[in-house]
Parts: sequence; structure tokens; C-alpha cells
Amino acid sequence: MSKQDGRNRLVSAQPVDDVTATVLHVDMDAFFASVELLDRPDLRGLPVIVGHDSDRSVVTAATYEARRYGVNSAMPMAVAKRRCPNAVIVEPHFEKYAAKSAAVMRVFGQFTPKVEKLGIDEAFLDVAGALRLYGTPWEIGTAIRAAVLRETGLHCSVGAASTKFVAKLASSRSKPDGLLVVPAEHTVAFLHPQPVSALWGVGGTTQEKLERRGIRTVGDLAHTPLPSLVAALGPAGGQRLHDLSWGRDPRVVDTGVSEKSIGHEVTFGRDLTERDDVARELLRLADKVAVRLRRADVQARTVALKVRYTDFSTLTRSRTLAEPTDVAKRLHHEAVELYDVLHRPGNRIRLIGVRGENLVPAAASSALWDDDAPWRETETTVDAVAARFGAGVLRPASLVRGAPEQRPPHARQDPA
Repeated sequence: MSKQDGRNRLVSAQPVDDVTATVLHVDMDAFFASVELLDRPDLRGLPVIVGHDSDRSVVTAATYEARRYGVNSAMPMAVAKRRCPNAVIVEPHFEKYAAKSAAVMRVFGQFTPKVEKLGIDEAFLDVAGALRLYGTPWEIGTAIRAAVLRETGLHCSVGAASTKFVAKLASSRSKPDGLLVVPAEHTVAFLHPQPVSALWGVGGTTQEKLERRGIRTVGDLAHTPLPSLVAALGPAGGQRLHDLSWGRDPRVVDTGVSEKSIGHEVTFGRDLTERDDVARELLRLADKVAVRLRRADVQARTVALKVRYTDFSTLTRSRTLAEPTDVAKRLHHEAVELYDVLHRPGNRIRLIGVRGENLVPAAASSALWDDDAPWRETETTVDAVAARFGAGVLRPASLVRGAPEQRPPHARQDPA
């Protein structure tokens, strides 16, 4: 869920006669919350939080009215309630979100077969082949927004540009319910006033490093000598951020990776009830998934969690990451947050699984500066030790405790 609350909204309100901005990023507006409001129209205009009304739970989604109080997804519910005490809390219904997502993706397919699904509520579209049928990118974006609203009752925002990075940034700036077209010749003028945090891969740590050097905008970074950026961020990070600051992004819309995944799951000999036991098992599984991702030289855009209870009811949840990863620490963190949305005291868990989905080649990932780099370095060192001395010689300290007694555990592996 985007943290954009609509206060800095920028849109192309009038038709734009441009045919260079053929990469579209379409992002549903406050998707989970908007789906809930279809059944609760009386809540429109109010600060609404989707999630379980428990201080141990986390926020699944929030309307723009709630975001203006500083409420964001994955935030502890207790914090969200303190920030927005007048919020209405609505229980999540993931089966409804999946159904609406499928309907949205079908709409995209009506305009172009080149759709790269990023998660349940966003996708890249290459509409270069659709110009003769549907007109300019502005006209196509307008038609897509109207079709999505007509078919689903939901609003979306669209960014159109000549590269994926700029298209995604444009959709974020146009939220909510907007369309922003950035012609190729206007790319640099659009990018340079943006805060440096707008660049893919600039998280809190990197932003602090850059700002200590007086680099606060994308333009500041663009005009910083490349050797200085490399010295501060490393060869890969410095070069990639420099390229992006000038609008250089060679990635194309890729329709061939969305169905690939790598996962592990385990069935327990006795049901688990304690959250700490589940979190420890999730770490064990995340570590196995991360090792296989690195061996395959791929990274996961999406982390999925599977939970089967003692009555054999099964739930799955997933989350699309800001940047792809092959690091167990990141996979585990996201899996635990997904589990916390489901967790209820006394729940008896028979099976649990972790999966990395929407895989991309590691070299082609969009992470221009990697906040997980220290953990990746540690984990690749463990990989090397395991290759020489055998698996299990080094492992996370939290896994040293004896695991709960298991049936012969099975780990279902899907080929990458």
C-alpha cells in the first residue's frame, strides 16, 4: 500500500498529444479499503482502517482519509488507533480482494497482452502496440481508468512514461484517481525537482547518507560527480542511481516471470499454538527459500504465506515488496507480519509455508541501493561455508533451540 495521501497530487487533466510515454503503471487506489467500501458505502469519506481490531494485529490497508493521520500498512494497530482514534476498523476479506484483482487484470488484458503483474493491485502495461487502436497513451490511460471503474466500481491511478521507473513514479504522484503523462522529452524536468527518496532503492539509510552530502533532490544527485556517488554508495548503487536520476532505465515490461515461484512448507507432528514457535519456523523456511533463490540467481518481488489449521482450513496471504529480495531476513520479516494479520490466541496450526513469487533475475532487479546488503553478505558467507562443510554448520541463533517435534517434514519445492 502506498503511503501517498493525495496532498501532492499532480495530474494531466487535459489531453496530452504524446506517443512516447508507452509504458503505463496502473495502481489501484487504497485497494483493500476501497473493496471494503463497496459493501459499506456509508463509510465513504471517513478514515477507515482494514485489519483485525486487536492491539497485536497490524494494519492491512487504510483509506486516504486515514493516511492523512499517518496511518500506513504494516503499522501496529495500536499505533494506528493512537494516531487516528476516530478511525473505523473493518475486518479484511481477502477472497474479495482476489476476485476484484482478477477482474482488474482482465480489464488490462483488453487493451494489451503485455501486462506485467506486480502484485494483487498493480501492474505495468506496454501499450506501444495499442496506439493505432486506442489513441495516445493519455487516451489509453483514460480509457483504462473508466473501464476499471465500470467493471469493478474501483478507482485506479495511472502513470505513463517512456520507462518503468518514471511511469511508477508518475502513478504515485497522480494518486488518488488520477492520470499523469510524462513525455520522454520532459523526463528530466519531471525527475529533478523530486526528493531523492523518490528514486528506487533509496530507503531511510541511503537517504541519510545522501542528505549528509547535501543531496536532497534527484537533480542534486544527477549533478553529483559519479565517482563521489560510487564512493558513498558503492559501484552498483552509485551507477544505478545516477542512471535513474537522468531517466535511464533499460528494463522492459516482462510478462514471463509472474508465475514462477520458490517455496518450502512443513507439516508438524503436533499443532503449533504459540506465536514465537511459528515465527521460528518461518525463519527456518525463509532461510531455505532464500538459499534456493540465491542458487537460482533470482529475487522475489512477492512474499507469500500459507497457513493450514488443525481443521484443515487453509489461508494464504501475500505482499509485494518495494524491492525484490533473496535475503532470508527480509523474507522472514514480511512473513511474520503477514502471519500477525492472521494470528489469534489459541489458533492451532498444522502446516505453514513460505514462498517467494514474481521472480526476477537478480542482475535485473530494481534495487539500486540495497538496505539488505549487510544481511545478504552474511547469508552468502553462510552459503559458502555450507558448500564446503555441509548445511547446518552455521545457522541463525534463534534456530539453535530444538524445533517442535515434527512428522517427517516435507518441503514442497516448485521449480524456478
